[in-house]
Amino acid sequence: MFKDILLPVDIGNPDTQAKAVSTAVEMAKAFGCRLHVMTIVPTFGEGFVSSFFPADYQEKALAVADEHLHAFVRQRIPEDLPVQHVVACGTIYEEILGFAKKHDVDLIVMASHRPELSDYLLGPNAARVTRHANCSVLVIRP
Repeated sequence: MFKDILLPVDIGNPDTQAKAVSTAVEMAKAFGCRLHVMTIVPTFGEGFVSSFFPADYQEKALAVADEHLHAFVRQRIPEDLPVQHVVACGTIYEEILGFAKKHDVDLIVMASHRPELSDYLLGPNAARVTRHANCSVLVIRP
């Protein structure tokens, strides 16, 4: 049924990801598919804010995120499961949607934080991904 599952994770808040990770792992095992584990480093753009950071800030942030993502996967994903580590830079929902479309992902499994009234039942990134994805999206509540 599924060949490729995308699991976007917030490596800065690993406890909020536990249910989504276990769900994605079980589904990947059940369907014998590859798991793409993704984290996104926000960008500060080329404007005024970026002038306060060193020139190589983005490259260093991406390297640290890659290191942390590999550690996250080693601790939570079984070794026998085919995994692709993905570190992107940009707007969270845009990076998730872009990767899913480019790589023909069949399913996105993602965690959603506890909603606030302003979020209208889903966090802003989960809501946007759900609304605009070309594939199925499974949002896991904490």
